[in-house]
Amino acid sequence: MEAWFALLVGIFFSVAVYLMLSKFIIRVLLGVAVLGNAVNLLIFTGGRLTRDVPPVIPEGADALAAPAANALPQALILTAIVISFSFFAFLLVLSWRAYRDLATDNTDEMRVAEPVDEPVPRLDIDRAMAASISPSADLSAALVQAPPTVAAWLVILPVAWCLAIGALLVMLRRPIGIHPAITIIGLAGLVLVNGLLLKEVAENGPLTMVMGRWLPPFGIAFTADLTGALFAFAASLVALVAGVFSLGDINDSGRRYGFYPLLMLLMAGVSGAFLTGDIFNLYVWFEVLLISSFGLLVLGSEPEQIDGTVKYGFLNLVGTTLFLIATGYLYAVFGTLNMADIARKAEGLRDSVPLVTLAGLFTLAFAMKAAAFPVNFWLPASYHTPRVVVSALFGGLLTKVGVYALVRVMVMLFPVEREELSFILAVAGALTMIVGVLGAMAQTDFRRILGYLIVSGIGSMLAGIAVGGPGGIGGAIFYALHSMLVITGLYFASGIAMRLGGSASIATLAGLYRRHAGFAALTLMLCFAVSGLPPFSGFWPKVMLVKAALDIGAWWLAAALLLAGFLTTIVTGRLFLLAFWREGTRAGSEAVSLSPAALAPLAVLTGLTLLIGLYPEPLLAMIQNAAAGLAEPSAYVNSVFPGGP
Repeated sequence: MEAWFALLVGIFFSVAVYLMLSKFIIRVLLGVAVLGNAVNLLIFTGGRLTRDVPPVIPEGADALAAPAANALPQALILTAIVISFSFFAFLLVLSWRAYRDLATDNTDEMRVAEPVDEPVPRLDIDRAMAASISPSADLSAALVQAPPTVAAWLVILPVAWCLAIGALLVMLRRPIGIHPAITIIGLAGLVLVNGLLLKEVAENGPLTMVMGRWLPPFGIAFTADLTGALFAFAASLVALVAGVFSLGDINDSGRRYGFYPLLMLLMAGVSGAFLTGDIFNLYVWFEVLLISSFGLLVLGSEPEQIDGTVKYGFLNLVGTTLFLIATGYLYAVFGTLNMADIARKAEGLRDSVPLVTLAGLFTLAFAMKAAAFPVNFWLPASYHTPRVVVSALFGGLLTKVGVYALVRVMVMLFPVEREELSFILAVAGALTMIVGVLGAMAQTDFRRILGYLIVSGIGSMLAGIAVGGPGGIGGAIFYALHSMLVITGLYFASGIAMRLGGSASIATLAGLYRRHAGFAALTLMLCFAVSGLPPFSGFWPKVMLVKAALDIGAWWLAAALLLAGFLTTIVTGRLFLLAFWREGTRAGSEAVSLSPAALAPLAVLTGLTLLIGLYPEPLLAMIQNAAAGLAEPSAYVNSVFPGGP
């Protein structure tokens, strides 16, 4: 019975989305009504949040013996369903009456009628003039774009795909064992879609899809350029390998409490943030990924998880508030939230409006999201508390969303203000690098070490944004993509080390090389990569950033980059020597085997970092084009406004 309800909810949801994207208000209202019915049915068939019992009585001989949910929520939901269907029927009647009245209205026929030859009375002059005027233009039609191309649907498909898979997982609560398979298939599909999107953008330039086909800037635009497509593709790769790793990391309890639906919701938020072309819509997707990250962070309800969630949530909510304030200020100044429109108008408003203040607000908000110094303490205090796969997702994805937003806003929208704030950004980047790596040197917990290394890497990206130019911006983008792969892999390594050694402390771990030499070799290569050593992916962005800093005479920033890399090598060398190379004193140091679900994701990420390090030219060419597209956003603007402003 629940399967039939799930099918009905899916049909209602699809029809509602189709109707709500229409330009006609009646259809939008009908879509809202259908969506309300879908939500009510979903709640009715899904059960209460506090009990794993659906209100629908199961079929079969054991139906009477099965536990039932509280009757009061059932009655309330049934009442809401009746009201929703009544409202739906009322809207249908209203729509029919409006259609019938329009069908019988002969106003347009009167307007186009031939003028009468007989003399017109003096009192009817106005009426005659109105009758002789040609039909008025349909202003609503003038605000609607032509139907989008097939390729343009690739822009919105990643978000819609993730939301659809997440909704399917919520509805299919039993059997819970099929959730991992559905999620991995869904994430593989996401990689395919983002790969096609990246190919299309690389070959033909930015793509834009506007909700409801309303002309920008009135409609909410999703625009994919090379920068957004690269980030979205890398994020989908990370999510796919994390989904495979979760097979051995998430138990039945975690599956029942919604790990996989939350993962798909997280990816919807991440994909939306990378592909949106609207600054307020960027805020919305930040909220989506923030809500899902709260759920993932407390999954398990351990005391240290609650403590980490409070620290994580407080600073992120402050950053969100600053983001919203800055967005309101931006709308008051520009009268638009479309990024392409803002990029066009910024030059004309620069002399009359203090845009540096606005850019500073956005910088502070995104710096909190990215965990830059001095608002970085929440990250190492929280990222080590959840399940390993959740830590890997957070470390690989969430801070990079903040970096991406900072690059998008400061480089494309406010390039002049970025130059004025460049010294502050450079100092913050240098301090973030050094404070992060010094914090890592003081830690013994494997995952806390990685948390501080994330912070140090954020400093390198800030340095690239501060330096600017093709080398600085390209180096920041390259470093972010490299960090997404390497940090995720190192978190996987920390989880495997905890399984093999029974502890997360490198003071306790020992002899892991003897227990599994292949795992130790993969971890060592990732340690080289995060330190920026050749021939791995971290070497090239480090070279780009140092060269860009030296080109503008910022030798002290180049020295900070090199010093941070040297200290990172010491940190990772210490970690490997203590946890892997040192002789173990505990019993049970014999070699063991690892499941493919644990080792394969680590091997894939390590192979990608090595491949990028050996053959960086294809990725480097796309990154250079992406940086050029941010510095000169004419192609981006033309994609949103194909007919001109």
